[in-house]
Amino acid sequence: MAKNSMQTFVGVGQAYPEKRAAEIRAEDFAEITRIYLAQKAEEQASRCSQCGVPYCSTHCPLHNHIPDWLRLTAEGRLREAYELSASTSTMPEICGRICPQDRLCEGNCVIEFSGHGAVTIGSIEKFITDTAWKEGWVEPVTPTRDRSDQSVGIIGAGPAGLTAAEYLRGHGYDVHVYDRHDRAGGLLVYGIPGFKLEKEVVTRRIERLRASGIHFHLSFEVGRDATLAQLRERHDALLVATGVYKARAIKAPGVGSPGVVKALDYLIASNRKSFGDAVPAWDDGSLNAEGKHVVVVGGGDTAMDCVRTAVRQGAKSVKCLYRRDRANMPGSQREVANAEEEGVEFVWLSAPKAFDGAEAITGVHAAKMRLGAPDASGRRAPEPDPGSDFHLEADLVIQALGFDPEDLPQMFGAPELSVTRWGTLRIDHKTMQTSLPGVFAAGDIVRGASLVVWGVRDGRDVSERMHAWLKDKAKAAKAQPQTVAA
Repeated sequence: MAKNSMQTFVGVGQAYPEKRAAEIRAEDFAEITRIYLAQKAEEQASRCSQCGVPYCSTHCPLHNHIPDWLRLTAEGRLREAYELSASTSTMPEICGRICPQDRLCEGNCVIEFSGHGAVTIGSIEKFITDTAWKEGWVEPVTPTRDRSDQSVGIIGAGPAGLTAAEYLRGHGYDVHVYDRHDRAGGLLVYGIPGFKLEKEVVTRRIERLRASGIHFHLSFEVGRDATLAQLRERHDALLVATGVYKARAIKAPGVGSPGVVKALDYLIASNRKSFGDAVPAWDDGSLNAEGKHVVVVGGGDTAMDCVRTAVRQGAKSVKCLYRRDRANMPGSQREVANAEEEGVEFVWLSAPKAFDGAEAITGVHAAKMRLGAPDASGRRAPEPDPGSDFHLEADLVIQALGFDPEDLPQMFGAPELSVTRWGTLRIDHKTMQTSLPGVFAAGDIVRGASLVVWGVRDGRDVSERMHAWLKDKAKAAKAQPQTVAA
């Protein structure tokens, strides 16, 4: 066992895992960072100051026991560290890879405030669970008791749905997951590129859930293969965890021109190609950046995924057009830095006015912006800077402005399903039930487009609400007098 003491941050500097050189990593879709060696992970974990009030934990949506598993890692007690990490998170190695730690746990680390550099929490979290997989410590879910006489249907195999499925299976229910895609995982599989999250990391989680007795019904569309009402008859409770997939569109002349595409269509095509699928839109070049001048419009993490994918596909040039400045962009600053290292050019304080080209996109007519008065959220609202128009050459424009909910009442054939004015599902926040009894909702379809870690948190929370409701339903059924046939 290692003898590291804690609070070594004064003498031990911050050290993230080594990144592969930009010119090398830009040639493939493998993850860009290497895994820690055990000794380095223990050393970095020992930097934790073991705060009395751990801001890292309080700013983590899952409230992970971060200081405790850092201490266990520093002491070489990795199996215990894994078990503690897994006690609050169903996807620790995934969150370790894709969470914006600079805005959450690491951004609120006390030693970061003191100028010593935050503990590398995300990289250590990734190391702990990757080691657990390698050592065979990650096992299928073992139900606490058999409640398989009650079944649960979960619509959506993304982070919220998969998390709820895992916890509900742990309670012993017969769990069925429905998803319209041919692979489970949602945006973890089709929306996030491999250089941030290699697909084997997700698929091994899915296989573990299958081995736990969870049933997956893929390429299954609610409204086409069954209505919501039919699923309600089939199961004792339902969870809607579809996420939000409707792309926000740019309102500008020429936006419908060939070559102006949606971010998710582009990323799905690229990810499918990495699986070896036949992707005609990639093969014919319409969703392939090879040899093209690419302009991505947007400043969030999806935009960063698109620009970095375009680099790997062999684009001639890649520019990111964003209407605010760097300090006000919603995406991870680490992702921006990675993109810059790989050759992406950021055009700050700029927005498209029109797209040139009738039969095919040839360029973007844009204007400079300036930041005016703060908007309702407190961010300074961008406004056009008169007389600042400019032109960018473009063969492919990718719209990455975020996502809104689809019209689920219409899609599901359930007009009685209540939605908010934003199109998200309306729930009772105490019970997490929708307007339909026994139909729960969680994740982005309730809170709007958000982080994977919030999907995990919502899945965890809704599983407890559903468990309580199902127990009450079972008690009520037992209490009813039995009818004896004559």
